Amino acid sequence: MASTSEASAARQLLECCIESGKWPSTLRDEVRRNAETLEGSRAFFSIVVERLADLFEPRLSSVYARLFSELIGQPELAERYERIRQPRVCKQNPSKVFVLSRVTLGADVAVTSVVLDAAKRRFPGAEIYYAGARKGWGLFAEDPRIQHREVSYGRTGLLADRLAARPELRDADSIVIDPDSRLTQLGLLPVCKDHDYYFFDSRSYGGESNSTLSELAARWCAETFEIKGATPFIAPGLSGVSPADVTVSLGVGENPNKRLADPFEKNLLTLLPADTLVDEGGSDEEAHRVRAALKPGQRTFKGSFARFAAAIRDSKFYVGYDSAGGHVASVCGVPLVSIFAGSVSDRMFERWKPSGLGAVTVIRADNYTASEILEQAAAKIHPLP
Repeated sequence: MASTSEASAARQLLECCIESGKWPSTLRDEVRRNAETLEGSRAFFSIVVERLADLFEPRLSSVYARLFSELIGQPELAERYERIRQPRVCKQNPSKVFVLSRVTLGADVAVTSVVLDAAKRRFPGAEIYYAGARKGWGLFAEDPRIQHREVSYGRTGLLADRLAARPELRDADSIVIDPDSRLTQLGLLPVCKDHDYYFFDSRSYGGESNSTLSELAARWCAETFEIKGATPFIAPGLSGVSPADVTVSLGVGENPNKRLADPFEKNLLTLLPADTLVDEGGSDEEAHRVRAALKPGQRTFKGSFARFAAAIRDSKFYVGYDSAGGHVASVCGVPLVSIFAGSVSDRMFERWKPSGLGAVTVIRADNYTASEILEQAAAKIHPLP
């Protein structure tokens, strides 16, 4: 956790960004110095950067660009950002297309996969690359049209390390499609020639509408690549996954505000049948929570998220906190209950809520007590399809 002073400086800077879009240089410099430490870097990203993005207010995209470019000592990047964020029709016919990962698995399902779908259709003769980490690549590895360009990014590292993760994608006769990736710090860091770069500013595109990110990504693809109806998808392998009637994820992606206090998880699993498979997640803390909440007969899953995504696809029902699992269920047409807690704005809730082919129930947890949420979930879970 960040120290009191580091968190306090980050909160003051956030307030300046939201209220006026202006900040004292002394405060900016203090946050920059703090970001040279691990705790200060985490405070800057979690308190300032993520909050500016999660509010989905169009004006804050420009505020973020000015702030971040000043903080890294390259103010000219803010001017470039204003140029490249304007949608334009692609007239190129490249031999290679790089689609940047959004880094988080849920965003790769909800947004990146939409762009991949459009790229495959718009460029049938090109090599299509998912540029990102192997864990995200697993969602698309079984698609013969999509290849992998490894790019690693540490979500909890130093600012300098995060900047250094920027890939260089200047292959001959290629273009880069950026769905608002953390790999470019949301479009700020150039990874190729601007002429070959297409940027979807997911925080401002769609303006004041309540469309989901998947819907907005499809609209942007229609505008930019003239491909209508691009849709999210996954293409995971199925090996080693025993099917279950119900799949569950209680992961919160390092954001404790997205989970409900004990004993909610134990009470939730009590509603579910014995033939339930619960993902242990990516941390010891999450695995401990899951095992403590299980009722007799229920199983846990430990392995790659791509394999758990396959289990979700083959299940009859999915339930969990707002997470990648909910987006997988929605694109696979699996009925689901998504318990959405910790949204910082109404528009964040609308942008990130899953929507798809199956019966989707999204419970905005901040509006109800734990017992009321369980009642709503139980009404959808029973009887199972």
